[in-house]
Formats: sequence, structure tokens, C-alpha cells
Amino acid sequence: MAQLIVIGGATATGKSDLAVALAKELDAHIINADSMQLYKGMDIGTAKLSLEERQGIPHHMLDMVDVKTDVTVAWYQEHARNFIDQLLEQNINTIVVGGTGFYIKAILDDLNFPDTDPVIRDRLTAEAEQIGAAALHQRLATFDPAAALAIPKENVRRVVRALEVIEITGKPFTANLPRVDSTKYPQAQQFGLALDRENLDPRIDQRVDRMWELGIVEETEALINQGLLEGKTAQAALGYAQIIRMQHGLMSESEAKEDTKRATRQYARRQETWFSRDDRITWFAPGTTSQHLDRLLQAILKA
Repeated sequence: MAQLIVIGGATATGKSDLAVALAKELDAHIINADSMQLYKGMDIGTAKLSLEERQGIPHHMLDMVDVKTDVTVAWYQEHARNFIDQLLEQNINTIVVGGTGFYIKAILDDLNFPDTDPVIRDRLTAEAEQIGAAALHQRLATFDPAAALAIPKENVRRVVRALEVIEITGKPFTANLPRVDSTKYPQAQQFGLALDRENLDPRIDQRVDRMWELGIVEETEALINQGLLEGKTAQAALGYAQIIRMQHGLMSESEAKEDTKRATRQYARRQETWFSRDDRITWFAPGTTSQHLDRLLQAILKA
């Protein structure tokens, strides 16, 4: 029987490299669970593995849509599950990897997605423009602290959606999260890479510096020409959002780089909080890819 393995955790903890190493051992395919790697052309800023770095391992749910498209969790759930079901039916081992905890939960569990109300959504969108993203995010934190932890304030569209669901249902947005016993894939084995707080911040800083060296500013400019500013989700991605503000004269390039580092560190903390609430995850202490691989293989064999 084909195995379904999930590798989650905060940004810059080495998930992607570990997934490739494990896929080579298990002859597996990989399913992306990073919300921004779904977008074509968003490569440098999302640390998307190059074809060479994928080492011949088939990757799915990468480069699915253009930057003008606003992807919903329901859309992701449908497409990711379709890939997984096809692979498992063909007896192909499958590895889900990414740091977007809500997307991983959408794959595994039977989430409910309430209908939209255009009137409420338009009103909340207008309020976001009037009072600002930070104030709207603070409102979300008041009504649903867990949702505020999971959704960055820069992603106005998702903040609006969470508040819309709260207003429609009268319940917190995270009330739609299921009980553990409602999982779609009970055979899934979940693993997480823990944060090494002493080393993670420098790694994030190095990653952001490397993004600038590789040309994220030029990549962002090219994406703007492809319609980046027409989509609400993609333009909220860390790094790209700061460069857009830089392009509009709202910050210098050095300020954009430093703000990207700060926001990414904050995002890593939110990711850790999100994943820590799921007691199905087996956590691995900080280590090298080879150390993590050995631990993973031992854990999988014991299951």
C-alpha cells in the first residue's frame, strides 16, 4: 500500500530538501503545500526548488496559476486531493511538504467552507482600504486569535475572508477546523521540523539576502508586468509586498530588505504556533538533512 507522508514546519527549516531526499529513498512524488509556490514566476521569493534541485522527483501543485488569480483554500483542497488520490491509486508513495498549515489541514481534514456574501465582502474590503490592513487584522485577532496567528496582516484578502466567515456563521473562522477523527487520510504520517531559535533567524536573514542577490527585485518587476498588482493574494507574499511598496516610493530598498526579514521571522513564529496545535505531528529536533532523513526513515519503518 502506498504511503502518504506529510512534512511541515516553519520557513527555512529545510523541509523542501528533506522531502526530495525522502522521495529518492521511497520513489515518491511530492505535493507542494506552500500557498505562494502555486504561482507561476514566483520563484526566488518563495524559495521554490529549481528543476535541478528537484533531482528528477516529480513535483505537483507548483506553478498552477498566474499571479492575477486569487487562490482559495477550497480550490487548493480539491486540486491537491485529486493529485494525491491519483498517486495513491497508482500505488505511488506521496509526500506533502510545505509551511502553509491551513493548506495541509485542508488536504487531510474535512474542512467546511461557508459560502461567500458579496455585500459583506465588499464592505470589509472597503473598510480595509479606509482603516488599513493592520487595523482590520487587529479586529480579526479580537474575534479569532487563532486565525490571526495563521493569517498575516499583509494578506488582506484572507483577513477579509476570515471576518466574512465570522459574520456569516456567527462563529470563529477556525471553528470550521474539524475534529481529528474527521480526517480524509487516516493513514497519513505527519512530521514537523522544529525551530532552532538560535540559528533560524540568521538563516532567514541569509535567505532574504540571497533572494536579493538572485534578483527578487527584477523578478517582482517582471511579475508586475504580468499583472501582479491585479491579484490580491500573490502581491501579499513576503518580499514581493515589500518590493511593491519600494516601487511606490513608500520605503527604500534597504528598508524593504530589512522589513522582509522582520516579517519572515514573525511568519515563522506564526507557523510554529499553528503546527504546534496538531498533536498528530511527530516533531524532529533541529538537525541536518541527512539526520532528519535517518529519523524519518526509522519512524516510517516503525509505523
